[in-house]
Amino acid sequence: MKIINLTVELIVGFFYLFLIVKFVGKKLINQISPFTFIASIVFGELLGNALYDHKAGVFYIFYSMTIWGALLLAVEFLSQKFLKFRGIVEGKPSALIKNGVVDREALRKNRMNINQLQSLLRQSETFSIREVAFCYLEANGSISILKKSKYQKTTQEDFNMPSQAVAVPVTIIRDGEVLWDELHELGLKETWLKSELSTRHITDYKDVFIAEWLEGDGLFVQSY
Repeated sequence: MKIINLTVELIVGFFYLFLIVKFVGKKLINQISPFTFIASIVFGELLGNALYDHKAGVFYIFYSMTIWGALLLAVEFLSQKFLKFRGIVEGKPSALIKNGVVDREALRKNRMNINQLQSLLRQSETFSIREVAFCYLEANGSISILKKSKYQKTTQEDFNMPSQAVAVPVTIIRDGEVLWDELHELGLKETWLKSELSTRHITDYKDVFIAEWLEGDGLFVQSY
């Protein structure tokens, strides 16, 4: 009897889950905000726990999934209907970089640091902050980047330009601390670094939020 009951519950749960996902699944897959991410986990847990709870029958599986699915649909409806409610549930994009300058306050509000920002940029095929004019952290955790005009994708083939070797930018100062290993690997010395900073009227490493070296383009510095 237990095998028969479990089989019936699995079949009912499977097809009912399929129907609900058809209604709210596009939202859960394409726009994974923190709320919808947690909601989708709880949704799966409701089915999983009910299946292995001997006291829960088909009715309880159907009932719990119906209530949770109805709540998701209600949230979706209210989000479409009311702009303020949508902002509360889905959140709003945050500008992490404005006019080429990293907004440290925006990083703090989103509980991010410069390392995480650089990692997200690299995942978006942007290896230097100097390339970015604007960067937005979307509600689903992804980033949107608008590069400065000279760093936007060019069509070398159209201009018959010869291919050039590319270089990876190297961070040598981060959060006021010099990354000596990276500096030495570049074959650069502290005297050079101090000279470069002094030309920008910076006398203390602690005043530098980020400094980045790129072969052929020099040193990029943003102070606090």
